Amino acid sequence: MSSAPFIVGLTGGIGSGKTTVANLFAGKGIELVDADVVARDVVKPNTEGLNAIAAHFGNAVLNADGSLNRQALRGRVFSHENERLWLNNLLHPLIRKTMLEHVHNAKSDYVILVVPLLFENGLDSLVNTTLVVDISADLQKQRSAARDSTSQAEIQKIIDSQMSREQRLSKADHIIDNQGDVSSLSKQVNELHQHFLSLVQQR
Repeated sequence: MSSAPFIVGLTGGIGSGKTTVANLFAGKGIELVDADVVARDVVKPNTEGLNAIAAHFGNAVLNADGSLNRQALRGRVFSHENERLWLNNLLHPLIRKTMLEHVHNAKSDYVILVVPLLFENGLDSLVNTTLVVDISADLQKQRSAARDSTSQAEIQKIIDSQMSREQRLSKADHIIDNQGDVSSLSKQVNELHQHFLSLVQQR
């Protein structure tokens, strides 16, 4: 067996239920590395990431307690493409490096890397296999609106900025259909868990 961890890249569009699926795997003792959590960690006070942001944009993007004022930063980069690129060039390598550190420190049989923009950001190159949580666009809108009380227009904007459902499915090694009930979801997770364990054994 290989000593390198076996990595499953988990992704899906907004409102697809990535977190629910990830938590079902976690319930089986599988460790999760969540890109959204890492993205927040790399800009905590006194980190390399936040220090670089403050040096570049000035203290106007910091809160009184020294933490990142996300709204102020968004305002700075929203309409300035070169600033947005500068920020991405800073943060993406930091996020990637930190995620890989977490993955390599994991002790479970395999690791799930939860990344909303797995394919868009080319992070599928880091994983052994990909798993897409899939629902229809109508369900995406319903569930996102119920969860975040976000307007339909905002949700549509996010959907449009992500890879299309067809593209995402064409890139997926494995697909979970999350349009049914919880028992259907659990059954699919159980089957995939066994499948991933067998892939790990074959290495």
